[in-house]
Formats: sequence, structure tokens, C-alpha cells
Amino acid sequence: MAMVRVAPLTVQVRTDWLRGEPREIQLGNDRVQVLRLVSVRDESSAYPVITGPRTLFEVETPTARVALTYQHRSRRWTIDGLDQHPIAA
Repeated sequence: MAMVRVAPLTVQVRTDWLRGEPREIQLGNDRVQVLRLVSVRDESSAYPVITGPRTLFEVETPTARVALTYQHRSRRWTIDGLDQHPIAA
């Protein structure tokens, strides 16, 4: 399995109230529940000046593994990567 980088796609994300972890991804009328948080990469200290600080989340959903990015300056969530292979049970 390899994460395929895609053009950033803006989405709505519901997060855990206390920890800020993604719980649900909404793209248009489709909602996808996040099953598991795989990894987190905090880029608050070292970041490109143009984009500002960001946090990268890799999460598992029932249909795919998704790379989500939260841009702190613009308060925007985007999908940056996708791996659509089914998750082995």
C-alpha cells in the first residue's frame, strides 16, 4: 500500500472536543467516520512562511487511509493523500 498524493481538496472535519483529533470527514453530502488515528506530525515550529504552521494527520476510515492537513493560519482542513486499498480485518 502506498499513499497517493493528491491536489489538496478542502473538506469539513469534526474533531474531538478535548484533543482536536479528527472524528468525521465531510466532503459535500458524504460523511465518513474516522476509525483510527494512525499518525500525527506537528509542523508548528518549522513551516513554510507562505502557508504557516500546520498539523498532518493520517487516519483510517472504513474505505481508505487518508492524509489530512490542518492549516492553523487559515483554519482550513484539506485532504492531501489517499490510499484506497481496503483495510485488512
